[in-house]
Amino acid sequence: QVQLVESGGGLVQPGGSLRLSCAASGIIFSRIFSRYTMSWYRQAPGKQRELVAAITTRNSTTYRDSVKGRFTISRDNAKNTVSLQMNSLNAEDTAVYYCNARPRAGDSGMDYWGKGTLVTVSS
Repeated sequence: QVQLVESGGGLVQPGGSLRLSCAASGIIFSRIFSRYTMSWYRQAPGKQRELVAAITTRNSTTYRDSVKGRFTISRDNAKNTVSLQMNSLNAEDTAVYYCNARPRAGDSGMDYWGKGTLVTVSS
């Protein structure tokens, strides 16, 4: 079985920082974690889910425009984890953040999702 578990969410003041982590487990998936693109999505109340950042199997990264220069995504294949360092947070960053694992194009497999962790940026 595959499991993605997010952690690190919480309440933070505008201008503050948080670091989110996603840990992948499962005897089969753990062996091929490095072959998946890992991403962070978020969903604000009443809004559609949107891509925040992604990191490929080659460590190429992409970010949505609104978080460029503030957020940094990274992965540790030895630990089967992906992280999102979030700096200079503002109210628009308030959302539930979800971890996603996606096979490379040309590889057989399915997407996996975590249950999410809530980030609240107050005032």
